[in-house]
Amino acid sequence: MKTLVSLGWLVGLFLAVGFAGPAAAAPQPPLIVVSIDGFRADYLDRNLTPTLAAIARDGVRAKAMRPSFPSITEPNHYTLMTGLWPDHHGIVDNTMVDPAMPGLAFGGPHGHGVDMDPRWWDEATPLWVSAERHGLKTATSEWPGDEAVIHGVSPTYRQGPPPPGHTSVPMDVQMDTVLGWLDLPPAQRPALIRAHLDVVDFMGHVAGPDSRQVNVAIGQADAAIGRLVEGLKARGLYDKVNLVIVSDHGMAAIAESRVIYLDDLIDLKLATVPSFGAVAGIDPAPGHERQIETALLAPHDHMRCWRKGDLPARLHYGTNRRVPAIVCIGEVGWSVVTRAQGSLYPHLLGNHGYDPAEPTMAAIFLAHGPAFRSGVVLPAFDNVDVYPLLARLMGLRPLANDGRLAPLEAALGRR
Repeated sequence: MKTLVSLGWLVGLFLAVGFAGPAAAAPQPPLIVVSIDGFRADYLDRNLTPTLAAIARDGVRAKAMRPSFPSITEPNHYTLMTGLWPDHHGIVDNTMVDPAMPGLAFGGPHGHGVDMDPRWWDEATPLWVSAERHGLKTATSEWPGDEAVIHGVSPTYRQGPPPPGHTSVPMDVQMDTVLGWLDLPPAQRPALIRAHLDVVDFMGHVAGPDSRQVNVAIGQADAAIGRLVEGLKARGLYDKVNLVIVSDHGMAAIAESRVIYLDDLIDLKLATVPSFGAVAGIDPAPGHERQIETALLAPHDHMRCWRKGDLPARLHYGTNRRVPAIVCIGEVGWSVVTRAQGSLYPHLLGNHGYDPAEPTMAAIFLAHGPAFRSGVVLPAFDNVDVYPLLARLMGLRPLANDGRLAPLEAALGRR
């Protein structure tokens, strides 16, 4: 999704500042976390991913991993690193505003520099910050938000800028960079490496999840992981590092004919719409709350709206000050936009952000390494549960979070 935002095609409770407990005395195997953005869980069943299939056979696979709401890129990548629902870590959408930060907006074509303002991120402490604070080096390649200095901390190593003519670093270059970090002397080698691959999400948006282009992108992402695996094997490291492969969300087909225009329901002079797409957020202007609520909270075909405090509890969303006053969720395949925002949608054939319980939003989870058993298939679990697992793999005690290790414990043990 980040690539789309950079192209201008999409406008896009547990505050902790310390780390609970010391780092483990014994060094842990390096941990590599790769996120394949927009890789829907059932893409694994298309027989296009021999590398991922081999990892699943020799390691761990979940039937599905449920993203957090909204099922979009920035919130879910921060959830994976904090174990907090977006409502609790503060990155509540790809585009948002904050009453405490007047005049600033996160996301969109003009938001990239603003997005790195530490105040957006400081409601939580991600795992890599905690690791750095305990003297463990970390590295990142294209991970969303990785340019932000969070609580005054930056990763030790960061992937260099894209080569000329590219909007993101080519995946083979990313994997070679990861392997290069592992080639460093032990004292300089990162304990945690994060890498983000965006090709599957990009093609899902522009061509739709059932397209030939997405199938090609799935194969390209698998080949990139294959390059990493072969490099690890050549170094004798494949069984000595812990490799976790995830995605942030799935993808659903959308169409220009399935759009709900907020302009047809409310007077946009009386409200602002900081977020839109599968989910729209609306803030009525002061004094016009009742008028806007009456219009939006009424029954509508293919969309339902709530006051933020009345959202279903299972979404774990609506208490953060950055969540707009009214949240409207489209039926899967439908978009909720203003007419100005909707001008982007003829260019898009896929989107995400819908209810995490929807099968098309399901993400992947695969793992391999000395910490994991072989041939384990886990039931579906929430992605907040990944953080306590990653902390365990690094020998660090997790901060307060919304996840549980229990759903993944069956994957752990001697091979």
